[in-house]
Amino acid sequence: MTESERAGLRERLRHALGADDGMSTVEYAIGTIAAAAFGAVLFTVVTGDNIVDALTGIIDRALRTTV
Repeated sequence: MTESERAGLRERLRHALGADDGMSTVEYAIGTIAAAAFGAVLFTVVTGDNIVDALTGIIDRALRTTV
């Protein structure tokens, strides 16, 4: 391998390691996946029987309260 070939290879490696094109797209994708996962967990928790029963109990007590 000649010195000019080595220099070209070093330059290409330096560019490949230093390039961050597309990073914002990856960050948005990870954020979107995290938000969807959080939404799925929240939906599962809120639609569970315990939460529905607790919310129903709170609403029933509020409606039966006299002022």
